[in-house]
Amino acid sequence: MSNKLTIDWDDFLTNYWQKKPVILRDAFKHFVDPITPEELAGLAMEEEIDSRIVTNKNGKWDAQFGPFIDFSHLGENHWSLLVQAVDHWHEQAATLVAPFKCLPQWQFEDLMISYATDKAGVGPHIDNYDVFIIQGKGCRRWQVGDRNEHYKQFSAHKALLHVESYQPIIDEEITAGDILYIPIGFPHNGVSIGESLSYSVGFRTQTSQELLSGFADYVIDNLPNGIFYQDPNLTLPKDSYRIQSYELEKLQNQIIELVRTPKLFNDWFGKHITIPMHELNIVPVEPLYQFDEFVSLLKTNNLCRVPSIRILKVGDYGYIHGEKIHLPMPVIDLLCQEEELYYEQLEDESTLKVILDLVNKGYWYFIED
Repeated sequence: MSNKLTIDWDDFLTNYWQKKPVILRDAFKHFVDPITPEELAGLAMEEEIDSRIVTNKNGKWDAQFGPFIDFSHLGENHWSLLVQAVDHWHEQAATLVAPFKCLPQWQFEDLMISYATDKAGVGPHIDNYDVFIIQGKGCRRWQVGDRNEHYKQFSAHKALLHVESYQPIIDEEITAGDILYIPIGFPHNGVSIGESLSYSVGFRTQTSQELLSGFADYVIDNLPNGIFYQDPNLTLPKDSYRIQSYELEKLQNQIIELVRTPKLFNDWFGKHITIPMHELNIVPVEPLYQFDEFVSLLKTNNLCRVPSIRILKVGDYGYIHGEKIHLPMPVIDLLCQEEELYYEQLEDESTLKVILDLVNKGYWYFIED
């Protein structure tokens, strides 16, 4: 199954990306759902997969978190099932992510899939990420407002943050193959018309506060020798209780210098950004493959990368799942671009040893004939 995406990316990035919402009609021609509602419900029964059910019956909002064991009591309308990171667990659903890999992959979060009954939704809200909502089976009506930092938000339920009424700038129905793109900060509300499936391809970045906190932890762990403030040219101040402006500037520069040190910042960011927000289907090998056994298997069986494991390049290095990959950049490029690997690509012994370590950790696995 292969759904083909038709987007003029140059036009989209120039006119819409993080600027304004847009409906891209028939962006997937002849769209075929890669997953059934029953399969989605099956994923929601798994402990390690994040899922929730949102209901809005009789004007009352409620949200329950999975795993779930039964859906029969929910009725035929006013409820939605939402499952996060389906690309980590469902191979066919993950194919919907592939057309968006031309965008910066360090910003990609996950593929969330929503099954909704008639008149169901999660209510009007604002997301802190950019999202491409692909309509599958059925139809949904979307109302999207303009961005305004003065919108008031409130808790319709302890797990549901809603936004006050807004004037829609988009108020339309979308059907199979249409995409609604919503930039960060634009209020929106989708209501299902009959049964429907939708697929949300999300792109999220962390706040500066979160990044600073993560970098500070890394510096503490990886820079054991403390950097102390020093002022060998000190002269007696007129007011010894006042912190001088040049002292504040020296302190700021001391901290900024850490951020501007590529060896520190790049290594931290590569490790930090390749840790996923949701669980992955990683199964370490037990017992571990020995080198000769591994090479023998690789000669007759290809390796497949775990779906949606994060592998990225920063500077001269590659990173995967929070660790640096000690391989030359041409091999890193291969690991990024190819989901399947075979022996002839990896004949070098030093390369094979690194790949063996990654396979034993469960990042790649053998596709047995």
